[in-house]
Amino acid sequence: MNLQTHVLIPKAKFEISHHSNMLLFGSCFSENIGSKLVENKFSVNVNPFGVLYNPISIYNTVNRLLNKNLFTEEDFIFHNNQFHSLMHHGSFSRPRLYEAIQHVNNEFNVAATKLENADVLLITFGTSYIFKWNETKEVVGNCHKIPANRFTRTRLSVEEISLEWNSLMAKMLNISPNLKVIFTVSPIRHFKDGAHENQISKSILHLSIDKLMKQFPDNAFYFPAYEIVMDQLRDYRFYAEDMLHPTELTQNYIWKRFSETYFSSVTQNINEEWQKILQSLSHRPYNTDSDEYRDFLYRTFNDLKAFEERYEFISCSHEKQHLTQLLQTTQ
Repeated sequence: MNLQTHVLIPKAKFEISHHSNMLLFGSCFSENIGSKLVENKFSVNVNPFGVLYNPISIYNTVNRLLNKNLFTEEDFIFHNNQFHSLMHHGSFSRPRLYEAIQHVNNEFNVAATKLENADVLLITFGTSYIFKWNETKEVVGNCHKIPANRFTRTRLSVEEISLEWNSLMAKMLNISPNLKVIFTVSPIRHFKDGAHENQISKSILHLSIDKLMKQFPDNAFYFPAYEIVMDQLRDYRFYAEDMLHPTELTQNYIWKRFSETYFSSVTQNINEEWQKILQSLSHRPYNTDSDEYRDFLYRTFNDLKAFEERYEFISCSHEKQHLTQLLQTTQ
């Protein structure tokens, strides 16, 4: 008896491997998939501006990276004893202006260089609602708990999203004609908007992506994370306690479907090998002074060296250094 409606996902027309250069932008789904890619040693940069939710804020960040327009003190405001960039998540805020500028621009330079050589972008839209900073009428990425009367909240239309992203896609493809852009819609519901308003918001995102896929059929694609959660994993056991965010089980299942869609059997085998080593690296012994633990460390170190020799394009220097330090403490 089949108790689920299985979401069918055809194998992608292109592959993602450990040789691929990837950037991820957007809401929590990008963070979730990004953490899995980082964990499995892919060459990836995840949310260099922090978590972003609406298509225009994400457009602004990618476009600014393409233009290599670094941030200056004019880009920051002071509130609650912190300097904030309205284009960035609060994790980039700092109590000193020079620290905020330095941190933002360090991440910016890394991402801009990565974008120049990117093979794949993963873009996750979370909501169609935007906040505009009243002083400049610019769409912000984060309000930083600044009083609401300093912003105007509106909902984007399909036409507004498509217009901006059409120009951005054309701009990116002029630089990298073979670039692949995977769009997703976050399955996390914005229930503060109300159930009906959330559905309208998500529908606008779906229609916008569909329009982009038709305009750029060889470069724009869709991964149905939203449908997997909403149509297949419909039971609340797949949600966290807030009944909105997906559990770790759900995230792992989406990763499995993502892997099946975009990874070759070779890449999936590499991931499986690495997960076994990672499990050993995560082991916490009862007795760090025992001969058994030292032998375990040596075996893990040898497994790590063998893995790196088989896959020279994957660096394990950090893990080897960590094991070397552990071995030194057991001498």
